[in-house]
Amino acid sequence: MSIEILNEADESAAIAAELDEEHLATLARFVMDRLRVHPQAELCIKLVDAPTIATLNEQWMGKEGPTDVLAFPMDELRPGLLDEEPEEGVLGDLMIAPSIAAKQGETAGHGTLAEVELLTTHGILHLLGYDHAEPAEKAEMFTLQADLLKAFGSTATPPPAV
Repeated sequence: MSIEILNEADESAAIAAELDEEHLATLARFVMDRLRVHPQAELCIKLVDAPTIATLNEQWMGKEGPTDVLAFPMDELRPGLLDEEPEEGVLGDLMIAPSIAAKQGETAGHGTLAEVELLTTHGILHLLGYDHAEPAEKAEMFTLQADLLKAFGSTATPPPAV
C-alpha cells in the first residue's frame, strides 16, 4: 500500500510533538488491511491548519467554518469481500486538522493522538463508502470504527453508534 502523510499544518510545538507520521501510516495500513483494500491502493493523508480546512469545507461541503476531517474519494473503492480479489486503485485523500483534533481530544478526554487516530479511521471509512447520514448507516459505521480502533489498540473513545 502506498500511504503518503503530508504535514502542512502550522501547529504549535505541543500538538506537532504528539503526531507521529509513521504511527498514522501504520494505523491507516492496519485499517485498510482489515477492510481488505487492495495492497496496491494509494492513500494520502494531509495534516492541515484550521483556515485551510475551513476553506475546503466551504468549497466542497458548502459548510462554513473549520471541520476536523474531510475525505475525498478517488476511485470509489469499497471494502473487499473474503472470496474475491479487492479492486486496485486510488483510495483518495484525507484532510485532517490537528488543531481541531487537539480541542476535540481534550474534550473527549483521550488526547490529540487518539483523536487523530479516530479521525483517520473515520476518514478511511468515508473513502470506502461508509456514511452516517441515516441512523442505520451511522450505527454500522460507528460500530465498525470503534471495533477497528479497539483492535488497533487506540485509546480513542469514539462517539456512540446510536
